[in-house]
Parts: sequence; C-alpha cells; structure tokens
Amino acid sequence: MKAERIIRERMVFGDGAILEITVWRVAESVPPSRHFLKYSLFYGRPGQRLVAYYNERGKGDHRHYGENEEPYRLISIERLLSDFRADVEKLRGEGI
Repeated sequence: MKAERIIRERMVFGDGAILEITVWRVAESVPPSRHFLKYSLFYGRPGQRLVAYYNERGKGDHRHYGENEEPYRLISIERLLSDFRADVEKLRGEGI
C-alpha cells in the first residue's frame, strides 16, 4: 500500500500567519509511534514556528508550542485536529 494523503489544508491569514495541515495514512508506522499515520500540523510565520504537531522517526508524536517541545499522545485524527486548532485559536485570540 502506498501512502495515502487523507487531509491537506493550507490557510494564509491577513496578518501573514500560515496554517498548514497534512495527514497521511501509511503502510508502516513511524517508530516509535505504533499508529499508521504520518502528520505535520504547522502554524506560524515565515521562519517562525509558533505551534506544530509532528510525528517523526526516532522522536515519535510530539507538540511544539512556542519554544517548548513535549510528547503528544495521539488518540484520534479528530482529537489531533481539535488540539491543534485550540492552540492556534489561543495564540490568535480568535476562532479559525
């Protein structure tokens, strides 16, 4: 099975901030994650990451918020999107 992109979203806000969401269903998990998703959720400005959720080989699922990085427990795609959007809304002070 090839990787299948299941979500792709990109939004540029009036203030220049960028929101990008990409989620793939993959044939093999991305160690140490055990699920079959590869994802990249980003909010920031050119050259400045403000919020991001990723999973990458060797690091697994994790979240960046400002200068902080911490593990993230993936429960579902819906929860991942909800958590990410809540972080973005908190920083923007508005709904997206």
